[in-house]
Amino acid sequence: MKKRILSILLLMCPVVMMAQEDSLQVSGSLFGCFSYSQVFHSMPDYAIAKANLEQLTRQYEEETKRSEDEFNKKYEDFLDGQRDFAPSILKKRQSELQDMMERNVAFKKEAQRLLQQAEEDAYIPIKEKINAAVRKLGKERGYIFVLNTDNDNIPYVDVDLGVDITEELIRILKAR
Repeated sequence: MKKRILSILLLMCPVVMMAQEDSLQVSGSLFGCFSYSQVFHSMPDYAIAKANLEQLTRQYEEETKRSEDEFNKKYEDFLDGQRDFAPSILKKRQSELQDMMERNVAFKKEAQRLLQQAEEDAYIPIKEKINAAVRKLGKERGYIFVLNTDNDNIPYVDVDLGVDITEELIRILKAR
């Protein structure tokens, strides 16, 4: 069985090498590579989405501050009057403060979740544009594949066999 697989692989090597040579003759390179992050952050749509997200973040922060200020005021009022409160009123006020604090904590968690979801939703169309541009450029140039070189995903790329298309993608996407 091993001999059969080895012989099949040996027979396929010349075919693969010829296909690679044909690919090199067509496009000059086997693959393209680019920095997804650099392209993503250079897009005008990214700046708009980021500004919108910052505005939304400020709104949530303002509401959180308002809630905290309201809680602090009620707590101060509670501390000032607790000696004068009847036991039933004291328990009621303590319960109100506890409920208010729990609502504030829940609001902060929900705001954080909503901001994260808003960020993901805002960036989806940008990522789709990048992916479409990469597919189009890869098809036009006849690349076998296009690599994302961010985050040390690919520690080495031989630029003699591939082409860095980062700047071209930025130019294409800015023109849209």
